[in-house]
Amino acid sequence: MDLNADLGEGFGIWRLGDDEALLDLVTSANVACGFHGGDPSTMRRVSEAAVRRGVAVGAQVGYRDLAGFGRRHIAYDFAELRDEVTYQLGALDAFCRLFRARVRYLKPHGALYHAAASEESQAAALVAAVNEYDDQLPVLCSPGSMLAQLAVGAGLRVVAEGFADRGYLPTGMLVPRSAPGALVTDPEQVAERAVRMATERTVVAVDGTVIPCPVESICLHGDSPGAVASAEMVRAALIDAGVPLSPFAG
Repeated sequence: MDLNADLGEGFGIWRLGDDEALLDLVTSANVACGFHGGDPSTMRRVSEAAVRRGVAVGAQVGYRDLAGFGRRHIAYDFAELRDEVTYQLGALDAFCRLFRARVRYLKPHGALYHAAASEESQAAALVAAVNEYDDQLPVLCSPGSMLAQLAVGAGLRVVAEGFADRGYLPTGMLVPRSAPGALVTDPEQVAERAVRMATERTVVAVDGTVIPCPVESICLHGDSPGAVASAEMVRAALIDAGVPLSPFAG
């Protein structure tokens, strides 16, 4: 199983989350590319720290929305979104190259993640950007989403992602952040959910329904309360359950 976290989401003098501590625990780092969070110096710092630890670096691409942290939907034109995603991929890849590495996968952030799960135009823009930039890059996203379907149709590798610290609806979609039950903040509960995802391929939805969750990577949000404590418990619980941890991207 792969463990990923959203990192490098600070901006300028503002720091969000403990990047260094999480890099010691995860196997893949979703690095913000400067649009929803992050900046050039942060991208360089996190990329170098990840490469030094053998953590795979992925481009976490988002809407051009620093003020809203990329969590406000934007009705992009297809070509504009494709090009902005390409821009973000290239920027992060440049910093990876400084340390003899490269971007290993793409994951959308926030509102773009949710839009691409159901909106064909936005999902298609992401797929087009990856296809044109490097068609060997895996796409990390929710299983069964519009993005997953279009990426598979385009011949891209899709890596299914689960969220141990987010609530699920019975449909398999995430609970909106504005709704009760959106976040799971108890580290023990987060760890239990992660082990269930890894060993049983299921998750318990907010209404108690057990739903399928066939994932290859589990996300831990770096900006969630107690993120480091949760990540420590998740990693330990998975190892105790006999689940090997390694990056999905070679």
